[in-house]
Amino acid sequence: MKKIKSIEKPNYKSILWSDLYKFTMQWAIIKNFPDTKVKYEFFDRSDTQYPEGFGFELRKIVDSFRDIKLSPTRKKEFVKACPYLPAVYFDFLEGYKFDPSEVGIIQKGNNLSISIEGYWFKTVLWEVPLMAAICDLYYKMTGQTYETVDYDKSFVKAKEKANYFGVNGIQYVDFGTRRAYSPLHHENIVNIFLDSFMDEKFIGSSNVELALYNGIKPIGTFAHEFVSGIAALYGYTHANKHTMDFWTKTYNGNLGIALTDTFTTDSFLRDFDSKYANLFTGVRHDSGCPFEFTDKIIEHYKKLGIDPTTKTIVYSDGLNPKTVVEIDNYRKAEIRKSYGIGTNLTNDIPGVKPMNIVIKLVEVNGLPAIKVSDNPEKAIGDKETIKYINWLNSKY
Repeated sequence: MKKIKSIEKPNYKSILWSDLYKFTMQWAIIKNFPDTKVKYEFFDRSDTQYPEGFGFELRKIVDSFRDIKLSPTRKKEFVKACPYLPAVYFDFLEGYKFDPSEVGIIQKGNNLSISIEGYWFKTVLWEVPLMAAICDLYYKMTGQTYETVDYDKSFVKAKEKANYFGVNGIQYVDFGTRRAYSPLHHENIVNIFLDSFMDEKFIGSSNVELALYNGIKPIGTFAHEFVSGIAALYGYTHANKHTMDFWTKTYNGNLGIALTDTFTTDSFLRDFDSKYANLFTGVRHDSGCPFEFTDKIIEHYKKLGIDPTTKTIVYSDGLNPKTVVEIDNYRKAEIRKSYGIGTNLTNDIPGVKPMNIVIKLVEVNGLPAIKVSDNPEKAIGDKETIKYINWLNSKY
């Protein structure tokens, strides 16, 4: 695989140091929901104890985001890599600036609270770089630096993974921006996969900056927040249908991987009729048993008279090399498969515990926004609304 290097080196303070789905969602939001206001909140699933002064240091980082912008070089590369985004969007992004006043940070003792509020089309870009900054800062302030952890071993492990995926014929994508050990480590790991003799199996990255710099494909469609936000605005009964309608209206058949589990996969499949199953090239698995999910998707396509071998499942839930091969060998010839691997690629360092943090949409125009998923432990948002969704799902 020939790597095409651009003029500029990767820069984690580039506006493009983020996942592609944030930009594709941003355009869909601008086009369809320009006046919608939202609120996001930070959730730490491991109840991490943050060191004294962490909030203060994070505030300084957030304030520095106001100087981040899209460079002319990257704009040209972005335009070329993503022809499904219109010229007007790239012009908008060139003039976009983060507004630090949208982010509230409070530290009480060792507990950290973060909220983001403002217009949806503006605030949508905060999540990924903010999470990456939290991880990077946490490891630095807790002394988990290059000098104190077995950093070199992580490179050995990365090379072993690249070889393992290649030998087993696994196509995989880097999904690791949000919880990487550090931006520099993320860049180094991507370089290892690109330099592997099995690099043809490494097909892209969700990180737009790294993808453009390395001449690989930026990959992504939409996230749970898009479904959650539309559900808050248009109701939960057919939230997935409304989402797919807005998505296809915006992208005319491009970016055709649908996320299934915002309100459970069973709920999604009730809306995923012949029209959408033909329009979308595949689906993404992000919670619950991957084998049960595979069965459901294959049988659903068959029920609709669609050949599953023409469709793709993208698996992205807490993957590691062993689980990827197990999933790949299951009903292997019956559907196409690809793997978005996150933390296990970009934060697999002996002596370092990966952070288990998320930033989720919780409010849209004053209404609660939730995520249920196929794993009850991943449910986030207003408890009464979650109860309502569970009751609604029980009726089918």
